[in-house]
Amino acid sequence: MSSNHTEKAVRFSNHLAQATIQRQGVAPLTSLDPELTIEEAYQVQLVTINNLIDSGQRVVGKKIGLTSLAMQKLLGVDQPDYGHLLDSMVVENGGTISFEKVLQPKVEAEIAFVLKKDLVGPRVTVLDVLQATDYVVPALEIVDSRVADWKIKLQDTIADNASSGLYVLGGKPVSVDQVDLASLGVVLTKNGEIMNTGVGAAALGHPATCVAWLANKLHEFGITLRAGEVILSGALSAAVNAEPGDHFQARFAHLGEVNVRFTS
Repeated sequence: MSSNHTEKAVRFSNHLAQATIQRQGVAPLTSLDPELTIEEAYQVQLVTINNLIDSGQRVVGKKIGLTSLAMQKLLGVDQPDYGHLLDSMVVENGGTISFEKVLQPKVEAEIAFVLKKDLVGPRVTVLDVLQATDYVVPALEIVDSRVADWKIKLQDTIADNASSGLYVLGGKPVSVDQVDLASLGVVLTKNGEIMNTGVGAAALGHPATCVAWLANKLHEFGITLRAGEVILSGALSAAVNAEPGDHFQARFAHLGEVNVRFTS
């Protein structure tokens, strides 16, 4: 990583941070630098995460984005992306989220893996993931963007910590050998109305495939998935816009439910 890239990464990280400070979305990085590469975008993400760690926050896991073919086609990409989960992002099941904590949130239903062993790339397989998983639980991810109006390309969402916002874990811990994750169904409701449904296979054919991809991708950056980390394995259904007053619930076969409410 050249010093020029480092300086650019710091500048762009500060640019995205302004959105949180000013409570208003900022211009996409790809409009400021149309030549921004995926590698540079990950450098921006890591600068931001290191700043948050320095401020006292703690990395508690990772999230995987763009795992569905529909989302990949939408952004014109052929691979997922990832972001870091921090302890400041956790919301209790059944809890509330103030709109003062978010900018332009959307809600997705996902399966969360909690690891009992480290996963070290580059040759992690689905079987490795299943053997390293302590349990799975249902999750809601509240994706959010520091980029105004979600006008993002792949590099923009990567730099913005994969558009991470908050997340909620629910249900009951279930061992991976007690459930068929690929055929696992979910129903996402908003204010009691069904928004969409999904199935485990929507995430690269199997949610554990996403976690294996992540472990191998992180190897490129010298990062390892650690025992105890939470891994959000990717949306099983489309993201749904959230407004103050909205109540979201995801009901998973065999895993139970997870819900959250937004307040003004």
